[in-house]
Amino acid sequence: MDFNVRKLASDAGIFFSRAVQFTEEKLGQAEKTELDTHFESLLTRADCTRNWTEKIYRQTEVLLQPNPGSRIEEYLYEKLDRKVPPRATNGEILGQFMLEAAKEFGAGTPYGSTLIKVGDCQRRLGGAERDFLQTSSISFLTPLRNFLEGDWRTISKERRLLENRRLDLDACKARLKKAKAAETRAAAAPDFQETRPRNYVLSASASALWHEELNKAEHELRVAQTEFDRQAEVTRLLVEGISSTHVNHLRCLCEFVEAQTVYYNQCHKYMQELQRELGRRCPDSLEVNSHGVGSPTDPSAVLPLNSPSPDTDALQIEEVQPPASGTRKAKVLYAYDAGDSSELSLQADELITVYTVPGMDSDWLIGERGNQKGKVPVTYLELLS
Repeated sequence: MDFNVRKLASDAGIFFSRAVQFTEEKLGQAEKTELDTHFESLLTRADCTRNWTEKIYRQTEVLLQPNPGSRIEEYLYEKLDRKVPPRATNGEILGQFMLEAAKEFGAGTPYGSTLIKVGDCQRRLGGAERDFLQTSSISFLTPLRNFLEGDWRTISKERRLLENRRLDLDACKARLKKAKAAETRAAAAPDFQETRPRNYVLSASASALWHEELNKAEHELRVAQTEFDRQAEVTRLLVEGISSTHVNHLRCLCEFVEAQTVYYNQCHKYMQELQRELGRRCPDSLEVNSHGVGSPTDPSAVLPLNSPSPDTDALQIEEVQPPASGTRKAKVLYAYDAGDSSELSLQADELITVYTVPGMDSDWLIGERGNQKGKVPVTYLELLS
């Protein structure tokens, strides 16, 4: 390792001088070269772009992956240049749990068969979420991160270099101003009537030395001005490129919205299919039956109160006759309040007679209790042999 003490001391001296100069500028004790108004507005716009891009990037990360531990894990894998291991989404995990529960409860039971349907839907929702996360990461997060870690770092580096060039330029201006003042004082000092020639010679020599110092300061100022102008032009070109960055981010934003649209459309489609499989329809406005808040899969929570069920128009309860065979006893699992006159209210743990009729929704049965008769939901019953 080549350890150059002289260079280290020189760099430390330059750093200290610039720190003092910067402090004096802040206190108004030194002159400062100002950039033109357009350049300043470009720099302000660049800072604003970096600030909001970083905030949008961080919050999008939170939206796509709410778990901070998982985000840290993905970050470490990325820094180690290793592939992130596949991770199941929450929907896929929930769907797997439901399918395993259905095996335990029995696929032939109402609860078990419903768990299978809902679990399969949850797995498809989880798969759609996985596709959305991958698409959003590639089309939206990656370009934002590339800007912050690539283009913006280059801009920041050149801006720091421009600031150093400005400090050097201002230091040269101050040195030239000091040399001019000293030369003026030295030129006024010689006295041709001086009785002691030695004093006159010393004074003339000092004037010549300050004149030489003035020429040197002027040369350094020209060099510093050239370097400052060159660096200012480089930095200006970079910050002007922020406009093209906005165009690129706009395209990425549209792709992100498109990915969200596809994802939510898929979710809506899967849920509609699930509702059809469960024999339910989703009305424009939902009203919740206050008596059935605690009971699961309450049909009155899906259908508006006092509204006919899908097969009410085709089925008149008064005309339904029990078949000669095929009636079964059923135990009521949960209390149920009838939504309309075609349904039968139920009390928990009571026994009723149930049967089905052609053309009736598979999720409903005809229930009888004494001389009372009406439709009852299958999910509220335990069919007895």
